[in-house]
Amino acid sequence: MNLMLRPLLTLFALLTILTGLVYPLAISGIGKVLFPSQVSGSLLRRDDKVVGSLLISQSFQNPKYFWGRLSATSPMPNNGTASSGSNFGPTNPALLEAVKARIDALKAADPGNLRPIPVDLVTASASGLDPDITPAAALYQVERIARARHLKPQAVRQLVLGNVAGPQWGIFGESRVNVLLLNLTLDRAR
Repeated sequence: MNLMLRPLLTLFALLTILTGLVYPLAISGIGKVLFPSQVSGSLLRRDDKVVGSLLISQSFQNPKYFWGRLSATSPMPNNGTASSGSNFGPTNPALLEAVKARIDALKAADPGNLRPIPVDLVTASASGLDPDITPAAALYQVERIARARHLKPQAVRQLVLGNVAGPQWGIFGESRVNVLLLNLTLDRAR
């Protein structure tokens, strides 16, 4: 029995060190060299202050800013440590209540906007932290923001169109607008 136990424990210790320490450190080191921004969380800085991440949504509720998707993280919205979808089915009363509340908030913020509300403005993404919205969702909000900032709607529309990112490598996914980048662009455009 002892003859078999020693090689097993030695192999266990070696594999633990290799897969639990050496491999993660090597991959992290390679990542920091090849993708330093992404490994550090894709943080955006303004005047040497971190203002957010390109990867995690932020909660914008002021009518002067573009609003992103609903956050499925609770009790605190946009909490990266609580990433997950809501797992609510389409007939779940809690989902219907959240969608209705968001529709009411959008209509209250822009009562003259009679266009159909894009679905991504009233639903959460699978992670609950999606930082992007569709161009249609951004364009839906143009009039409200132009009015709140005393800007011409066409100027705000141009900011949106200038922040549209196409599909990943031209083939994967849909066109999208990063809400944080768009709002930072909007602040610089004053």
